[in-house]
Amino acid sequence: MKQLLGALPGTLRAIVMVVLHRRWHKPTELQAVLARCCALPVMVAVPGERFQAGIVYIGEPSVHLTLAADNFGALIEDPDRTYGNRTVDLLFKSLATYAGTRMIGVVLCGSLDDGSRGLAAIHEAGGITMVLTPVDPPEKGMPENAISYNGPVDLIGNPGRLAEGIRAACASEDFRDSQRS
Repeated sequence: MKQLLGALPGTLRAIVMVVLHRRWHKPTELQAVLARCCALPVMVAVPGERFQAGIVYIGEPSVHLTLAADNFGALIEDPDRTYGNRTVDLLFKSLATYAGTRMIGVVLCGSLDDGSRGLAAIHEAGGITMVLTPVDPPEKGMPENAISYNGPVDLIGNPGRLAEGIRAACASEDFRDSQRS
């Protein structure tokens, strides 16, 4: 995550939303850690906030970051851990619903299959899908499951290659035109 965010330019015309599985009941230093490696500002999302291009948004550990209509952030409280290991799917499905072709979904790492269904929803909605190159663990993790789930992945690569793909997509005329509509 740090390598990918560190490779993004400080003038990226995109809203970046980061989901990381972490202990939900413990304080976190994620904002500070990501801010040290990223040229973009890193902010903790606030309920009902209108997201702005050029900012990296994270949620608090006990809430789930999602997109609501018209680029407003929605934070879903989850004290009972209903969405436990489904936080990436929750975000990606909200992107597919509200962002249409104006989105890029990236699965980096993790265990199990969170992100697979949401990445397929992004693909079906016409968005761009990317996955970190799997490192061949003994068990299938998030990257392997995302690749084998449902629908092609547009780009599989290392963090630098994924960052280049994001930069190129955000700079393309087709992607910018879809953001205006």
